[in-house]
Amino acid sequence: MTAPVTFSLALSNETATAHLMADLALLIGPGDLITLSGDLGAGKTAAARAMIRYLADDDALEVPSPTFTLAQSYDLAPFPLVHADLYRVNDPIELEEIGLSPLPEGTVVLIEWPERAAGALPEDRIDIALSHRPALGSAARAAEITGYGKAAAQVARLQTLRQFLDGAGYLEAKRRRMAGDASTRSYARLIRDDGIVILMNSPRRPDGGTTYARAVHLAEDVKPFVAIANGLRERGFSAPAIHLADLDAGFLITEDFGSEGVIEGDPSAPIAERYEAATDMLVALHREPLPEQLPLATGLTYAIPGFDTDALLVEVGLMPEWYLPDRGAVLSDELRAEFVTMWRDLLVRPAAAAKTWVMRDFHSPNLIWLAERQGIARVGIIDFQDAVLGPASYDLVSLLQDARIDVPEALELALLTRYIKARRAADDGFDAAQFAELYAIMSAQRNTRLLGTFARLNRRDGKPQYLRHQPRIWTYLTRSLAHPVLARLREWYAANVPPPAP
Repeated sequence: MTAPVTFSLALSNETATAHLMADLALLIGPGDLITLSGDLGAGKTAAARAMIRYLADDDALEVPSPTFTLAQSYDLAPFPLVHADLYRVNDPIELEEIGLSPLPEGTVVLIEWPERAAGALPEDRIDIALSHRPALGSAARAAEITGYGKAAAQVARLQTLRQFLDGAGYLEAKRRRMAGDASTRSYARLIRDDGIVILMNSPRRPDGGTTYARAVHLAEDVKPFVAIANGLRERGFSAPAIHLADLDAGFLITEDFGSEGVIEGDPSAPIAERYEAATDMLVALHREPLPEQLPLATGLTYAIPGFDTDALLVEVGLMPEWYLPDRGAVLSDELRAEFVTMWRDLLVRPAAAAKTWVMRDFHSPNLIWLAERQGIARVGIIDFQDAVLGPASYDLVSLLQDARIDVPEALELALLTRYIKARRAADDGFDAAQFAELYAIMSAQRNTRLLGTFARLNRRDGKPQYLRHQPRIWTYLTRSLAHPVLARLREWYAANVPPPAP
């Protein structure tokens, strides 16, 4: 049994309480239970309200005490949340009547007066015991935070985070939630009078992550982000400056590029000038000789992993594993072997191509427009911790066949031509036909993987919002399959891969 982890701190006012709850919100996820204990007036509801408002990114959100309703539900962006008050509960059996026994799945639950259900709550929980500090003012509190069971690690991480912020001088900064991605990372803006920075929480993957994560070389910790960021900046590209880092714990304070993107409108569409600049940035990156190892800290280096054939095969394997069953299509052993053989034959070409840094998700959510800068420096890159050594065509596919917005085929072709012309102008030996072939192969590989990835995010991770991108992915995939080099694959997909649901 895991021993509980406890630490205490003084909260001088309600703002300090709000900061604590925002920090905790950065570290929790669906299924977590947080109990708030203490006497009447100890500040339990104020603490819960602060967390809910932070997660909602709305300082004025109405968050009533659930004393009379017993439980209040909130459909928040990162996850649903239930705020409950058990003060009027006389018997733990009543929890079933209000939907708290068992606790709702995939939901964060905040419970005031947990002692009213003694013995009926799960062992894995975070308890925040609040008490008055009247000598320090009416809003002053003391908090004792304890993690039980699996939550002990979260409380230990919370204490480390608070120490990191204190050492950096940001313990008193205002927190503002930022939208996350499909990873375990989370982010917040830290706001002081002298400016705004970004706090990144990037916990190390347990034992290096899942078998899949290891096979495709996803970052295990924050070190790749730091190494690649510094490597890009040294070469004149716009990656965030790292102001402070705890490499072991996985906390960073970085430069904030703001939130102006490279798309506009509803539905969102590419801004051609900005996509041209992003294309030019890739040209500049791909024509540079780039090292395979980067300095990380004194005496430490980071070796960028190779995007090898085995990794690419594991990625496309997500499609038959997750997407096809959703569409009612299950491959026989013979068809599955044929699928792997076709892809292994195709991937010989990118395996033999010149290698460069592949950012991997070089697309609109990860590109920030820095209008005050010049040339390609106007393109801010914020997601590259999964960078690998691979073919230059991969990141161009990521940009020109953006998984989250429609890139018109005419714009895709214009930018592909722009890229090829620029590469040929700088290098007479650049083979345009070979690059177009690699572009088609990597497009088919990436979009095959994404069909499976988005199906997995829905079915395994409870994130159905990603399914809306599948028809777009199918359109891109159909474009790439028209290339002659993919004729065999095109016929196989036509026979065995049904299109996504509308």
